[in-house]
Order: sequence, then C-alpha cells, then structure tokens
Amino acid sequence: MKLIAGNWKMNGLKSAMAELDALIAAPPIPGAELLICPPATLLAAFAARAAGSLIAIGAQDCHASAAGAHTGDLSAPMLADAGATHIIVGHSERRTDHRESDAIVRAKAEAVLASGCVAILCIGETLAEREAGETLATLSRQLSGSMPAGATPDRLVIAYEPVWAIGTGLTPTLAQVEEAHDAIRAQAGAGYHVLYGGSVKPDNAAGLLALPSVGGALVGGASLKAADFLAIARAVP
Repeated sequence: MKLIAGNWKMNGLKSAMAELDALIAAPPIPGAELLICPPATLLAAFAARAAGSLIAIGAQDCHASAAGAHTGDLSAPMLADAGATHIIVGHSERRTDHRESDAIVRAKAEAVLASGCVAILCIGETLAEREAGETLATLSRQLSGSMPAGATPDRLVIAYEPVWAIGTGLTPTLAQVEEAHDAIRAQAGAGYHVLYGGSVKPDNAAGLLALPSVGGALVGGASLKAADFLAIARAVP
C-alpha cells in the first residue's frame, strides 16, 4: 500500500468539511491509503467525521513536550486525543520559518512515537544545495540528526521534499527522485515508506508513484480539493 497524505498547511475553514465528505464518499482505491492533515482548528471535527471511514486524519506539527507552559503550542498527546493518527514533523516550512534544527525535529518525532501516533519525518535540500551537488549529503545529515530513537517502519514514515520544488510547480526528474529515495531507504533501513513531496499534482503523480522506491506522496496544495487529491491517489499503480 502507498500512503497518499494531504498537508493542508494554513488553509481551511469549517466549510472545507465538504471536501472531506467527498473523500469519505469516494470508492476505496486499491493500493492507496489516504490521510488528510488539516489545520489544528479542524482536526477534531475532521477526525469525528472520518471515524469509521477509510480516511485517516493527522496533524501538521507538535511540541516536543507532552504538556507544560508553552502558550499556543499543541502536544502530541493532545493531537492524538483529538483524533490524529499521524503527525508531520520537520517540514521545510517549519525548519525555515521557525528555525527548527534537526535536534528539535528529532525531539518532536520522539514525542510523536511516545503518543502512539505515526511520525511523518520530512527532509529535503534547498536549490543551492542541489546546485552545489550536496543533495545526498544534506539528506543524510538531516536523516541522521532527525530520526527518532526507537523508530520502526510501522511507526515512522519519511518524506523527501526538495525545498525548491514545494509550491513552485517544479519537480526533480524521476531519476533524481529515485536517487534520493534509494539513498534514504539505504540509510534508514529496510521497510520504511519514503513519500515524495514537492508539487505533486494529478498530471505528474503517475510517473512519481510508479517508481519502486516511492512509497507514496505528501501532497500540498493539490490536497485541498477532493477531486485533485483522489486523482493523485488513483495514480497509484
């Protein structure tokens, strides 16, 4: 099974429930597991609505502590209590906008595992790193620094997201994607799902998902519309 995960980022109001309803009503897609990570304001409502369906609901980030004086933050146990089954950590927008280091990401990933949720750990290179020929070294460094202790393939998913491709409409060549995924799988160990993220759309999903090393997709903007998200999922070979 390939995991097709939608990261809604800072998008979605209550009216977006209609998109979730469309996903729930859609026929099962052979070979694909579907996950939607809405903003925290919608998490509990989405989880309640999706209960008993084939759509899993996840969160986009968490604090490394289980509780405490951290105004505005949400812990992994809180998100699990609200219905999350997966939690994304280390997304490039968190690493850049919030200055999150590998050590911070690792602590968050360990908190996710402790909560009983599955962690989706994001890693990826910038355009400057790609052009300097440092892609594989960057991925290796991030993976070494961010991978949580005690991780197992059933509790951790790795997402390769080339920073320069996120939201730009650009994507690496299939050969570049395969090279990155093969390197990640070789370092992480056998059995780990490695998702591709970075401007995944209905028109490029088939080629990406056909690669043996690609275990699914982490979809951004195209996950906001059920029709587009389902088209991506249906591209699973």
